[in-house]
Amino acid sequence: MASIGQIVNPTPGSDALSRARQRAALVPDCLVEAKRIANTVIAGWHGRRKRGIGENFWQFRPYSEGESLSRIDWRRSARDDHTYVREREWEAAHTIWLWCDMSPSMMYKSSYGNVSKESRALVIMLALAEILARSGERIGCPGIMEPASARNAAERLASALMHTPLTGGLPETAMIRGWSDLVLIGDFLDDAPAIMERLGPLARRGLRGHVVEISDPAEEIFPYSGRTEFTDPESGTKLVSGRAEHIREAYRNAYLARRDSLGQSLRHLGWTFASHRTDHLASEALVAVHMYLSGMPAKATHGGQL
Repeated sequence: MASIGQIVNPTPGSDALSRARQRAALVPDCLVEAKRIANTVIAGWHGRRKRGIGENFWQFRPYSEGESLSRIDWRRSARDDHTYVREREWEAAHTIWLWCDMSPSMMYKSSYGNVSKESRALVIMLALAEILARSGERIGCPGIMEPASARNAAERLASALMHTPLTGGLPETAMIRGWSDLVLIGDFLDDAPAIMERLGPLARRGLRGHVVEISDPAEEIFPYSGRTEFTDPESGTKLVSGRAEHIREAYRNAYLARRDSLGQSLRHLGWTFASHRTDHLASEALVAVHMYLSGMPAKATHGGQL
């Protein structure tokens, strides 16, 4: 039987950034379709709009007796017989930490997927950095880049990744303070209890977490048949199955049970969980995370997956 999957070389940072920008350009159209996000902008782009201290114009409203005369917009008031006050939109930068797993298992790509898991994870992370930076958020990457509010955050993150590549496993989080958001992107193939042992303390410290599981279609549907040799990309251990189709059902049940267990455990912590396959558009995952950061439930597609 012909090979279905392979381990690909790491994606160059510059190429990943280019693809991230292309994906980021698709997000506004995706948000138009979602529609619900339009009314949730406050702190950067993921809150609720209201008046307050900021530079951006929000609305004109009638002047109320007793207010300071300095707040009156005389140009607008001169248009008719009413006196108006110019209000600005409340703005406050929020710290969001972005991280994606670069374990050897992330380098996998089958003939059923559009790109490798590693490539898709980088695109999603850099696209998020691009979108968040445009809204004035503070973007950081644990162990890679300190949080900073800059329009070129995606470029800075890509440059930092080229000089300090992400390693496998979950990131070190000692530098992360409470009341931040942490977006974790990876395949999360470890046992759910082991993952939760690392993530549980973060939730108790006050972090809001958003986990995006990246999977290749072949990992889920298990299209193998006949004599098949499987290789563990982490350890190099090999397993030969004489008739792979005979273990398909047991494998799929175990694979989906691991996903369900992880998702339920994360939701119990108050975190969010989304599953994204590499044969779907990256923009679907971006919209889901956008809505999660907005405090809104993401629209489920393809049986609850993204």
